[in-house]
Amino acid sequence: MIFQQYKIAFGGTMGAGKSAAIKVLSDIDVVSTEARNTDVESHTKYLTTVGIDYGEICLEDGIKIGLYGTPGQDRFNFMWSIVCKGALGTVILIDHSRTERLQDLEFYLDAFRAYGNNIVIGITHLDEKDDQVLKIYRDWMLIRDLHFPLYAVDARNRDDVLLMIETLIASVEINTQFGQKSAGV
Repeated sequence: MIFQQYKIAFGGTMGAGKSAAIKVLSDIDVVSTEARNTDVESHTKYLTTVGIDYGEICLEDGIKIGLYGTPGQDRFNFMWSIVCKGALGTVILIDHSRTERLQDLEFYLDAFRAYGNNIVIGITHLDEKDDQVLKIYRDWMLIRDLHFPLYAVDARNRDDVLLMIETLIASVEINTQFGQKSAGV
């Protein structure tokens, strides 16, 4: 493995499932900073993250990954750089049920790319089981010449969330091996 300790950040829209994703993966009790949602115009959920959620997952080889969830509201964006500093990568979750979903994707991609390009995108709240549902996101990225792994996920499903984590780790391992070969190592 490349690192002794990994750190992965979760970002994205309020209500997209960042806290749920961390809870479903964590091997420890999640440290949560949820408080009563006072921004009911953005989302009707009762509780929302106002600080940082933290959990850990331990891989088979004993490597621990710290899972850090950021608040979805952009008024807390000052925390994003703190959470992302030194992170292996970022999982961005987008709530498909929102009519502004493509604007949300653009906003969070622009914001989190400032901290690194190892990003995986998970689209949540997909009521329909249509293979073409991700086409609008793929087309949007294609028009902008963006190339990020994109998954339809249920943030409450461990396997779905684990796939995104494994994708981030594989990307780092591939890029590190490629960099070593390019440098003649």
